[in-house]
Amino acid sequence: MSGKQPSQRSFLSTMAAVAWSFVGLRRRKDFEEDVTALNPVYVILGGLIGTALFIGLLLFIVRSVVA
Repeated sequence: MSGKQPSQRSFLSTMAAVAWSFVGLRRRKDFEEDVTALNPVYVILGGLIGTALFIGLLLFIVRSVVA
């Protein structure tokens, strides 16, 4: 470790990291930075929001196909 204090990321940058995690594409360097800089509360909220959006998108697709 370099000894410097990691800076906290904003909610939007946390949402971007969560979105990349949903897709499964993340560079190792970015992942390692995220581990030290992301706020766990933001990660949980981002995961819940991402899950709700994903379920909403699936419901929209199913209703569009069935109707």
